[in-house]
Amino acid sequence: MSRNASDPPDKVVWRSERIAPITGRDIDDDAEPERLPVFTGRKTVLSGITLLAVGGVLVWVVTSGASEPVTTVARSTPAPAVTDGEPVESPPAESRPVALTVQDARRAHDRYARDLSLAQQEMDDRALGRLERGLALEMSKAAFETARTQGTKVAAGLWPKPEIWVPRDTAGTTDWFVAVAHEPEVARVSKLLTSTPDGWRLTAFTADTHVPAAPLPEIAIDADGYATSLPEDASGLLATPRQAVHAHLASLESATPDRLFADGPWTDQAVTFWRQEREQLEKAGWELSLFYRPVGPVRSLMTSDGGALVWYGARSTDLREARRAGSTVTLNGSAGVRTGGTAFARSASATYGRMYVAYIPPASSGERVRVLGEWSEVLESHGT
Repeated sequence: MSRNASDPPDKVVWRSERIAPITGRDIDDDAEPERLPVFTGRKTVLSGITLLAVGGVLVWVVTSGASEPVTTVARSTPAPAVTDGEPVESPPAESRPVALTVQDARRAHDRYARDLSLAQQEMDDRALGRLERGLALEMSKAAFETARTQGTKVAAGLWPKPEIWVPRDTAGTTDWFVAVAHEPEVARVSKLLTSTPDGWRLTAFTADTHVPAAPLPEIAIDADGYATSLPEDASGLLATPRQAVHAHLASLESATPDRLFADGPWTDQAVTFWRQEREQLEKAGWELSLFYRPVGPVRSLMTSDGGALVWYGARSTDLREARRAGSTVTLNGSAGVRTGGTAFARSASATYGRMYVAYIPPASSGERVRVLGEWSEVLESHGT
C-alpha cells in the first residue's frame, strides 16, 4: 500500500524583507503540522512586492476544500523497519549585553532587512551567516536548499515599518530586541534580534497568517520607553515561561491536548492532526513516533496586564516505521522535495526547526496560554 500524506494544517509567511523587485513563487497547497488549511493558495502583493505564504511538508494528500487526509492504497515489496536517530540540537546563539536605544534597535533592524533582501535575492548562504544565528540560520539555509532542489527561488516582500520593543534589565542593558510588523489581510510577523560578538543577528521569527491575525497583548513600557525582560522562571504567571514551553512541546510530542493552552492551530488543532496521522498510518501497518525538544533561550517581555509574551524555538522529528510488510509511505511538500518523491517501505522521517510566540496570562486572570504565531522549516528528510 502506498500512502501520500499531506502536510499538516496552516501556511507560514516567509520572512519577507526584500526591497528590490522580485519574482514570486506559486503557493504549494500542502500544509504542515501546526498550520491551518484556510491559508493555502494565497499570494498577496504588498507595496509592489510579492508576499508569499509558503507551505511545508509531511505525508498526506488533502483533497481540495477538505481538512481530512485522504489515503491511497497500492501493493509494495515487504521490507524490515529501520529507525532514524534523533536530531542534534543546534548550539544557542552567544550574546553580550549592550546599551541600546529604540533608535539604535531600529537602525539595526533596518540594516538586517536591507542585507537580508540581498541574501535572499542571491540565495547566498554565506551572507545569511552574517545576518542570522542558531536555529534561525539553520532554518533559513534549509529553505534555500529546498528552493535550490526544486529549481525555484525563495519568495520575499517588503513588510510595513515595524514596532520596536527594547527590553532592559536593572543594569540598563539589553542584548536583544523585538520588531513586529503587521499587514492587514496578510500576516503579523515578529523578529527577535540578538547581540552577538559579531553584531546583531536574527535568532527568532514567527508569523500569524490568520485573517484577522490575533491581536498581541500590549507590551508594558516604562517612562523611558523601554520594555521589561522576564526570566525563564518568572513568577506571578499562569505558568513560568520555561514551564509553558515544555508543556507545549510535551503536548505536541504526545499528541495529547493540554488544558493549559487555549485552542488554536498550534495547540489542539496540531494535536488533532497528529492523532489522525497516527490512526491512518496504523491502518496501513505503520507506526508514528514524534519527538519535540526545546532549542535556545526563552525570551520574554512583560505585558501591561502583568503577563508575558514569550518567544522560543524547538526541533521536532516525525518518524514513521513500517510494522508489517506491504505498504509504502511517500513524503510530500518540502520533505518530499528533499527525498525526490521516493516511496519508502521501511521508514520515513522529517525533521523540522520550529519557532513560536505565546502569551502567558497572569495567574489570577482565569485565561489560558495562547500560542500566537510560529515558523516551521524542514531541516532534513530521510527514508529507507
